[in-house]
Amino acid sequence: MNIIVACDKNWGIGKDGHLLCHLSGDLKYFKEMTLGKTVVMGRVTLESLPGKKGLPGRRNIVMTKDPDYQAENAEVVHSLSELEDAVADTPTDEVFIIGGARIYEQFLLFCHDVYVTKVDAEFEADRFFRDMDDCSRFYLADSSDIMEEDGIRYQFRHYEKEPPEGGRR
Repeated sequence: MNIIVACDKNWGIGKDGHLLCHLSGDLKYFKEMTLGKTVVMGRVTLESLPGKKGLPGRRNIVMTKDPDYQAENAEVVHSLSELEDAVADTPTDEVFIIGGARIYEQFLLFCHDVYVTKVDAEFEADRFFRDMDDCSRFYLADSSDIMEEDGIRYQFRHYEKEPPEGGRR
């Protein structure tokens, strides 16, 4: 599985259920990475999307503890085992965890690749992602040139999970 996330300098990812900033380059990158793939999100993330429904051109899976929850253009699961069953026939590199903070934290160690849009700005945030530069289980495998949009600088970073001791990459 993969994670895709946009973070500010302090690894903030959201405030009051919304993204911290909107960068068209990041949105385009997100679409390119996830189109035609399976995206997994929590209920609050789904409800923050346009129309409060799943993203077009993707298989959307929403995780919630609410047994009665229904979502437009999305499958609903209530546990890790239900999610595992739902994606059993999907190649792991085609599954993207897209938020929110609790879902990211729950799945980080199940993921091999983490795609971070690192924004060189500070925003007021109430949700955060793990500091990948201080996460011993992952290393920075690749990064893009620094881009700028509306006076905000950002970079795409790709982190990979370290192989087990003695294992191969």
